[in-house]
This record gives sequence, structure tokens and C-alpha cells, in this order.
Amino acid sequence: MSDFTSRKKKLTRLQWQTLIIASAVIGFLAAMLAISLKHITEHYEDVFFGKAENNWLLFLILPFIGLSIIYILRKYLFKNKENKGIKEVFESLKTNKALPAYKIPSHYLNGFLTVIFGGSTGIEVSTVVSSAAIGSIAHSKEKFLKKYKKELICAGTAAGIAALFTSPMAGFLFVYEVLSKKISKVFLIATFIAIGVATALSFFLHETALFATNIQTWHWHAIPYFILLGVITGLNSVYLTKTVLFFKKKFATIKTKYHRVIIGSAIIGISIAFFPQLFGDGYHAIKQNIATSSSIIPTLSIFMTLLAVIILKPIITSVTLSAGGDGGVFAPSIFIGAFIGLLTALLLNKFANAEVIPLNFMIIGMAAMLSASISAPFTALFLVCGLVGDYTLFFPILIVCFVSKFTAERFCSYTVYTYQEKATA
Repeated sequence: MSDFTSRKKKLTRLQWQTLIIASAVIGFLAAMLAISLKHITEHYEDVFFGKAENNWLLFLILPFIGLSIIYILRKYLFKNKENKGIKEVFESLKTNKALPAYKIPSHYLNGFLTVIFGGSTGIEVSTVVSSAAIGSIAHSKEKFLKKYKKELICAGTAAGIAALFTSPMAGFLFVYEVLSKKISKVFLIATFIAIGVATALSFFLHETALFATNIQTWHWHAIPYFILLGVITGLNSVYLTKTVLFFKKKFATIKTKYHRVIIGSAIIGISIAFFPQLFGDGYHAIKQNIATSSSIIPTLSIFMTLLAVIILKPIITSVTLSAGGDGGVFAPSIFIGAFIGLLTALLLNKFANAEVIPLNFMIIGMAAMLSASISAPFTALFLVCGLVGDYTLFFPILIVCFVSKFTAERFCSYTVYTYQEKATA
């Protein structure tokens, strides 16, 4: 806080006004980027997935096309400059290095292309880095703003997350828990203004919850089962982290980058041909199961399918990222958590006569898995409540998010994000 005080005294009223205006512009641009990327990706993912459902050969071909286009764009348009995901934001925050402007179109295009062609990840990390780059660019436009690069990067990121998930608190908590870990008055002012603008824009554009559903209630007798779900998701987050790091290391030994594309697209194509739920971000599969969760008949076939999807998702996500796709562990964590929650509820109801609500377990599983994967329980709590547009499960989600986080930390001291930070030190 003393650092902030010393900086504050040097600012004139005009400079404060400029900082406020800059934060508002960052919020508007980051929100527009996030909302447009969300809708264009959702539309074309539905189109491509629908075509592939009618011709299963497209499941084999589409990942190869998508990763090949990304490879060509990276080689000829972006001059072989690699996208490193959130690692780039961490590096910028820790050093004087700014996020270059090309990160905005690079992550926007590559995230979009990865998902619509079946790459098993999501656009969340693409949104984070692109939004952070907007804040980074803004800090270089005025001399005195250069002191506030971290605050402006966080403002852009928070606005992007808030618009993407229709959850202002998720945007704020993400930049606090994952990126900044410190709070100052400048940080609060810049972030709240950016989030406020993003929220207003989302309201004006009638943005709605992605998995909007009507949650009736939850029962106290389910608390022990919720805690069990937290332990299971915590262990699975360790599996996800280890799998991503393992495949990245293995693919790095393949010297010819286009060979990575060929091998990766073959693995992805075969996997989504057998399990279409793994196509893209998988949100279509989550929506379908949310709609039918109360009427699913627990058979051996259902159990085996859910188990296979849960096991395969981290592998296909890892291959997607290692072969050149753009994305991270946000969408995969939400997907895996939903399916773990559904499988756990069905097993409990069939073999333990637990009488739990599968829909509740799906939603709580999403938050628990995300909490453990990025080590940010409050972000996961508000993000998932924003995704479903309902806060009925606030208390059990809060409990399970901490259970999953502590379980993951007990078996693995790092996440994909923090491991990458240490690797660059």
C-alpha cells in the first residue's frame, strides 16, 4: 500500500481521469472481444458438429484441417511466434515485457479455429490472453500509465472473464486469485470500472447464462456425498495436470512441428469419432445431459461411456494443446467436472440408494474440478453460478471447491499454470 501511496501523490486529477477512461475503454474492448468470440465459436462449432454427426468421417478429418490452418497461420502470418497461453500473461506481469498487439488476433483466431474443428479445449484462455493484451497495449499509450501495467492487464482480463461467463465476481476473483494475488486501490478502481463496463455491455446485448437451468433445491443429507465428489474431482484435477504436462513434454521431442499436427489430429479424430462428446469444448454434451439428467437410466453402458469420457478428456485436451491448438484447462475442467458429478450421482443412487439430484452434482462437479485445476475456489464458485444463472447451490459449491482444492494440493503442489511459472524462472 505504501507503493500505491507514493504513486498516487504523483498523479494529477487529469491523470486520474485518464486512468479511469483507459479502464473503461479496456473494459469495453475486452468485453466485445469475449462476447464476439463466444458467439462466433458457439455458432460454427454447432454447424461443424452437426455436419459431423451426419457423416462420421468428418470427425476424423476436421481436427486435421483445423490444426493445419493454425500451423499455416502461425508460420506465415504470425512469423512462427508461439502462443504459450496464460504463461504469457504471467511473464508480462513479472517482467517489463509487454504483451504485443499480435496476441489479440493470434489467440482470437487460433482459439476459434481450435474449437470449431473439434480440438478438445475451449476459448477461455484465448479470451484471457487477448483481453490481457488489450490492457497491456493501453498501458503504453500514456507515459504515466506505464506504472500501472499490471493493473491494466488485470482490468482487461477481468472484463473478458466477466463478459464470457456473465459473472462480474468471477472476473474480479480470477485476476485476484490467479494473476495478481495483491490488491491496491488502483487495482480495485481499474478492475471495477472495466468489469462495470463489461457487465453493462453484456446487459445491453442480452447475454444469458450458458447453462441456464432451474435448480429446485439441495438436501443436507447429500453433504457427505458432496464432500466425496470434492475428493474425486481433486484427484482428477491432478490427473489432468499431470497429463497435460506429460503430453507437452512428449510432443516437444517431435522436432518437425507439422508431424505434431498429423499425429495430434489423428489421435483427436479417432477419439471424437468414438466419443462425440469430446468434440470442441464439449459444452453441447453438458447442455444435453443437464436437460436429461433427471431421466437418465443408469445402465452399464451409461456408466462405461461416462467413465471413458472422463478418462479420455484430459488426454485429448493435452494432445490438442501439444499439437498446436490454442486453449487451456478452463473448459476441460468444467466438462470433466460435470461428467464426474453425473457419474457419481448415478452410481450413488443405484448402489447406495442415496437419492441425490444428478443435476446438482453436475453443477457442483464443474466448480470443484475448476477450483482444483486452477487453485482458485472463489473464482470457480462465482464462475459456475454465473454459468447456470443460479446461486441456489452457493453453500455446497463453496464447501466442495475447498475440498477439491485441498485434495489436489495434497497430491500435487502445482497446477498447469504454476508449473509453467516455475519452469520459466
